Amino acid sequence: MAAGPSIDVSGWLEEQLAQASPDLLRSMVQTFAGALMGAEADAVCGAGYGERSEERTNTRNGYRRREWDTRAGSISLAIPKLRQGSYFPDWLLERRRRAEAALVTVVATSYLLGVSTRRMEKLVETLGITRLSKSQVSEMAKDLDAQVEAFRTRPLDAGPCTFVAAGALVLKVREGGRIVNVHALLATGVNADGYREILGLHVTTTEDGAGGWRSSATWPSAACPASPWSPATPIAA
Repeated sequence: MAAGPSIDVSGWLEEQLAQASPDLLRSMVQTFAGALMGAEADAVCGAGYGERSEERTNTRNGYRRREWDTRAGSISLAIPKLRQGSYFPDWLLERRRRAEAALVTVVATSYLLGVSTRRMEKLVETLGITRLSKSQVSEMAKDLDAQVEAFRTRPLDAGPCTFVAAGALVLKVREGGRIVNVHALLATGVNADGYREILGLHVTTTEDGAGGWRSSATWPSAACPASPWSPATPIAA
């Protein structure tokens, strides 16, 4: 349980993702929005996609594309179509600012801490989605957690980075009944095309030793072996 840091950690990470890796942020928001729409469409149909069930009342019939403008850029949404009637995610397309803010916050937090059922339940509640069962939310959380992990461990083999920088944000959290310092270590690099991107993010309770900079330093060296390091001074929250 966090002990109330003086900085909004999810907001800080949102800013880092938006500035350094807009393509990654767009892709993750698109993935989360797609998972929510798919789960809601399954709830409308009475059964999961491709599932045989006596409770099924409708079936899927492909997708229709629609552009959604966000702070991270335009996102192409694949909205499920139904054989009978229609499906429209009003929680997403009629309350755009609210949906975008909620999705980006959860994406940023999940990138840092992983996807949990509780986190997804809160997102569903915030967006006003009422059709999903707890089991659907739980399954969606498991699937998204695997996809977020794939995002975090994606290969950085597009080419050598011309510059790599590392920084840390120091936060106070409650752990085991006492307040300890936790360090969010962030590595960013400038790629061959001149764009900045996030290379790695690591949370540790110590900066020195196996859990800190020594282990995190393997991220960019593996992806950008010829890049100079520029370690930044940690900023206390």
